[in-house]
Amino acid sequence: MRGARPRPGDATSRPGTALREPGVGVVVPYDFALDRELWRWCPPEATLHLTRTPHLPLPVGLAQARAVRAPGAVGQATHDLSTVRPSVVAYACTSGSFVAGPSGEVALREAIVEAGAPAAVTTSGAAVAALHATGAHRVSIVTPYDESVTDSLGRFLTGAGLEVASAGHLGLVGEIWTVPGSVTADLVRDTVCPDAEAVFVSCTNLRTYDLLAPLEAELGIPVLSANQVTLWQALGAIGLSAVGPGQSLLAHRPGLGAGSTISSSDERQG
Repeated sequence: MRGARPRPGDATSRPGTALREPGVGVVVPYDFALDRELWRWCPPEATLHLTRTPHLPLPVGLAQARAVRAPGAVGQATHDLSTVRPSVVAYACTSGSFVAGPSGEVALREAIVEAGAPAAVTTSGAAVAALHATGAHRVSIVTPYDESVTDSLGRFLTGAGLEVASAGHLGLVGEIWTVPGSVTADLVRDTVCPDAEAVFVSCTNLRTYDLLAPLEAELGIPVLSANQVTLWQALGAIGLSAVGPGQSLLAHRPGLGAGSTISSSDERQG
């Protein structure tokens, strides 16, 4: 009968037989506070499963970035997600994925796959892939970090074949999620230079969802952010599109190309 509910014992009522939403596992640093913002890029047919690295008494900085990318912490977080069987695992921390340079970003993705993820992306790898997708080569970067961490991001992007046209930062060492959107938008305006082909706003703990489309309309170039590029590539890896009206990046559909790693077993199957 149409509309009848499954009865106990029906195939559709037993664990493992019902339809499952495509899942994105997300590993975030212990101080991440923007779960709700990540969900805003997620289409209704997908779900996010977040887990955090172990707490550390460290301010935001290079030492913290190195700590939250430690193989043991990332491997354990990936393993913690395994029960819900995500289709891809995203390491959603910009500094943790750029602090060791381009080769370190690749190694981080490989470590996530070795820990059991079927596929892996990182925020910094996604940023490079997204900038290439928009056709940008010269980029202005905006961060909430101090100068040393901002310089590390610049070196990462340069090592990935991009050119940093200008950089601006807020100099913060904590509670980045409390920064008002107006402060971030003003920093973007103050930092972007006339020959920049795109702007990248770093840090997954910085609110950006509502800023990107208005800034793009104002500046006339793509304005990308850490959480945006992470969900863009992670969802693209499982054949879905991120949701963000007026955000130009989302017109480009990514795949498991540059900035992504897939397990060897999945490669054999695909």
